[in-house]
Amino acid sequence: MNATKRRAIYETLQSLTPHPKTELEYTTPFELLIAVMLSAQATDVSVNKAMRKMFPVANTPAAVLALGEERVSEYIRTIGLYRTKAKNVIATCRMLVDQHGGEVPDNREALEALPGVGRKTASVVLNTAFGQPTIAVDTHIFRVANRTGLAPGKDVRAVETALEKFTPKEFLQDAHHWLILHGRYVCKARVPECWHCVIEPLCEYRPKTPAPVE
Repeated sequence: MNATKRRAIYETLQSLTPHPKTELEYTTPFELLIAVMLSAQATDVSVNKAMRKMFPVANTPAAVLALGEERVSEYIRTIGLYRTKAKNVIATCRMLVDQHGGEVPDNREALEALPGVGRKTASVVLNTAFGQPTIAVDTHIFRVANRTGLAPGKDVRAVETALEKFTPKEFLQDAHHWLILHGRYVCKARVPECWHCVIEPLCEYRPKTPAPVE
């Protein structure tokens, strides 16, 4: 895909959603960190439902530590892999208190050192909480980047590298939000909804999916 077409894709997505945001609900970097940790192999909807109950009770590292692993487990029981996630949440809160004064660090190395925090989670926090132009490649972005031809790659790191290389600088801050939303609601895994896709004329995916016959 050439640079002109890539720019046109981002311009089109920007015109549709000028100020994209994560669908996870949060008010502080810490709330975002915990929500993103919990969202692995789970839906944003399920995480939001659980956090609407937990955050009013505990939304700081010290307060979550005071809850303890069992009570955190109770709050997140409806989320996949909740026992492992509860352990990671507690361990992360302990590190934040002991090593970072209870604050979420704003650099990748420190974030990825936290239990249960990988590159994708760190990228989301850096981008959304701290305004850094990172691109967190999840399954939606991996699919959209490869299917459209925007930034093909054999694995998520290759796609991340390609997106960072080929995305015009003015779109880097919001790129991953646009691509996630597009993959979640239009360029779906099983049946991409090409018949109402705003970037269909620019997309290099073949064959296009026709509209369903009613």
